[in-house]
Amino acid sequence: MTVEMLTVIVVAVIVVTLANAYASRIGVAGPLVIVAIGVAVSLIPAVPALTVPPEIILVGILPPLLYSAAVAAPAREFKRDFGAISGLAVVLVVVSSLVLGAFFSWAIPSLGFPLAVALGAILSPTDAVATSIVRAVGAPRRVVTVLEGESLLNDATALVTLRTAIAATAAGFSVVVTVGSFLWSVSAAIVVGALVGFVALRLRAWTRSATANTALGLTIPYLAYVPTETLGGSGLVAAVVAGLVCGQGAARWLTPEQRISDKLNWSTIEFVLEGVVFLAMGLQLWGLVERNLAAGEGLGRPLALAAIAFLLVVAVRAAYVFPLIGVRNVVLRRTLDRRISRPSRSSTMRRADPGLARADRAYFESAPLTWRHSTILVWAGMRGVVTLAAAQTLPANTPERDLLVLIAFLVAAGSLALQGGTLPALARGLGLAGEGREGPDPAEIRAIDDELRRMTARAVADRQIILPGVGDDPAEALAHSHVYRTVRADREGAGGEEGLMRELAVIRGMRSQLRVLARTGRYGTPALRYVRDELDAYEISVKLHLDGSD
Repeated sequence: MTVEMLTVIVVAVIVVTLANAYASRIGVAGPLVIVAIGVAVSLIPAVPALTVPPEIILVGILPPLLYSAAVAAPAREFKRDFGAISGLAVVLVVVSSLVLGAFFSWAIPSLGFPLAVALGAILSPTDAVATSIVRAVGAPRRVVTVLEGESLLNDATALVTLRTAIAATAAGFSVVVTVGSFLWSVSAAIVVGALVGFVALRLRAWTRSATANTALGLTIPYLAYVPTETLGGSGLVAAVVAGLVCGQGAARWLTPEQRISDKLNWSTIEFVLEGVVFLAMGLQLWGLVERNLAAGEGLGRPLALAAIAFLLVVAVRAAYVFPLIGVRNVVLRRTLDRRISRPSRSSTMRRADPGLARADRAYFESAPLTWRHSTILVWAGMRGVVTLAAAQTLPANTPERDLLVLIAFLVAAGSLALQGGTLPALARGLGLAGEGREGPDPAEIRAIDDELRRMTARAVADRQIILPGVGDDPAEALAHSHVYRTVRADREGAGGEEGLMRELAVIRGMRSQLRVLARTGRYGTPALRYVRDELDAYEISVKLHLDGSD
């Protein structure tokens, strides 16, 4: 690595950090400020035109970014709204690609329909930055969940559609081949991603070294991505599946130290990588403009085509989202009422559990998706760095390739600026700003804490949790089940090494009961994870005291 390249990387990280800090002070989303800085720098005559190889983003950056988001994803909430998420991430992307393809095949006749659909696929996926902006304005958590799920999966759908459309330019279009290719891409990704996640969890549980464990954890997205791509599947979907498996299995297979380390490491990686790709996106502006000017295109045509394409993607999204949410609300209500009143004969299946169905209905009733929420879902569909990176993967012999790449950039940058800049005002105008909250609900955390203590007390009384130094009297065992509460107020009252060992037993028992409580579906994932993190941090503290008493 040259000194110049090292300097650029260091400066980029510093710019990303300071830009995010400044953005939080002025109440603007960090990515918008970072893109603006990149654009401003690209316009300086002394700065050479920058072109980022698309492989760096699609192969080097996207797998860990999507994996990190999947690890932190609220799996139960995703499952509850999977119908809406899959509709947005798969069906909407395909529909948008075809509609845009029809427009571009008319507006740029030299493309032909398959390449026009390829450009449509490039412009179809939304960017994850929408989630951070919506979360920052305090939009309802269910809206954020749907947007998170969409951004996790739609990149892969768009890239598979892009790859299929490009292949069709050489081999001709076939519905059977196209559908088969898509199904194989997704199926291979699910199998490989799940297998990698399953094996990685068990290897990490076996590897006790914190350093080795961190190093192994950083390889997981690529271990899922590379073999899936080799098999012709979607490596990005595989990275997402591996992240979901690892995120859900962490509570059972990893130690508290590993979970806390993972949380900090992936938060840092996500912060840096996301900022760097948006900075690179802005820095590429002048190079794209220069190439189009050199080709004699001017800026009028790409600006007009980008504006029409932007209006089309918003119109198609609105035409799809409003009916989707309305129909889904009706279907959900009828399905849950049927599950509650007439459980299926497969009573051993958790899906047939009336209690779980009641919890699902309480979730949907407490956070209904109305026309106001649908409006936010429509306007939050911003395009971003994936659109630009995917555009640069178009074959070199693509007709008017520089024009297509510039259109992709203008749609992405314009979308971020217009939609991202006005989204907070829209949320306030609809009365949704502040309806949600950053982080878990304190009242929900207190409710989980109270129920968790009652469950742990019963488990101690029933001898499901064995406390060191406690006799056979259940009443005495029940009294010791309150060690965690009293020690939080005064750790010195723990009673020496034996008291600390009892604390560890209670904490581990509480964590086991927390998994049972999570399966009831009555509480949200953010609050459950907060309580788990609290138990992890407390267990580490107790272990340190035990080590100090040796």
